[in-house]
Amino acid sequence: MSEPLTTKQAIHHIKPSELESFVHRILVGNGVTEKHASTVADCLVQADLRGVDTHGSNRIPSYMQRIRQKVLDPSASPELQEITPVAALVDGKNAFGFVSAHLAMQKAIKMAEVFGLGLVSVKNSNHFGMSAWLVQQAIDAGMMSLVFTNSSPALPVWGGKSKLMGVSPIACGAPAGNERPFILDMAPSVAARGKIYKALRRGEKIPTDWALDSEGNMTDDPAKALEGVMLPMGGPKGSALAIMMDVFSGVFSGSAFAGNVTGPYDPSKPADVGHFLMAIKPDLFVSLDDFKDRMDYLYQRVVGSDKMGGVDRIYYPGEIEQITREKRLLEGIPFTELEIESLNKEAELVGVEKLQYGV
Repeated sequence: MSEPLTTKQAIHHIKPSELESFVHRILVGNGVTEKHASTVADCLVQADLRGVDTHGSNRIPSYMQRIRQKVLDPSASPELQEITPVAALVDGKNAFGFVSAHLAMQKAIKMAEVFGLGLVSVKNSNHFGMSAWLVQQAIDAGMMSLVFTNSSPALPVWGGKSKLMGVSPIACGAPAGNERPFILDMAPSVAARGKIYKALRRGEKIPTDWALDSEGNMTDDPAKALEGVMLPMGGPKGSALAIMMDVFSGVFSGSAFAGNVTGPYDPSKPADVGHFLMAIKPDLFVSLDDFKDRMDYLYQRVVGSDKMGGVDRIYYPGEIEQITREKRLLEGIPFTELEIESLNKEAELVGVEKLQYGV
């Protein structure tokens, strides 16, 4: 029998529009421009709506702490440099990763509209939250996409025992016709590191196959897991995917790589994260109508597959998150009271209206 929830663990549902307005106020109060605050707030709330709570508004306290530590520049404006007609470079200038990546995908889409594809490398950036929002940005423009990033060390290479590679997400997507679009967004680890931070905030245990403690032992304690290392999915396969993210995002862009990306709780220096984004026109080889029909057929074949024992429904990549978004748009986004209090402390620090709940 499960233990009853404490007051601090009780769940409250917040309207998405109220949450986005709240996050925007905190960002502006910390020196972020109105335009950039709108981008960051929208991206964080989109993660919350999709159920990716680890990359949503709960990240605000850690982001604001980096601003206070002067290792993230809230007022910086990324600079775009065209390299070729289909390639560009964004210097993030240590601004929010959301802002740099959003600019990069905008440029990639514009190039793809003219030349069929566009790729943009980003350097001197920061964490950009949930990769799926960039994939969605491309889908909304009718584009296929690839979205890579590197991140601070959290994962050992296969056969090693110390942190070297980041738990860096691999994301891609493609639009469809009448069915749901294809959206893949996954970490090369057994679980995203943000899920461990979430478990720590909520006083929960984690599965023992997610991470090792500092002694190299499996643990269900999120605090000990954060002192140790994440485990790669599929052993050497997950390790190789993490290295691939470093090649395309770090080595290629001129940003930090090989374990040198600064961690989100390390105030010693800027993160220097690198990203790689590509937009592709879906009708390069077949007509757009044909492409959409083919994507719809793929969706139908996947979700209509014969089910193994105990399975009630087969989901397409990204479908569960899209269903969650539809539900949360109606019901609100769930937060524990402890999480809301943490966010409201940030509101207090800059003297803006707090997030209301329980009324």
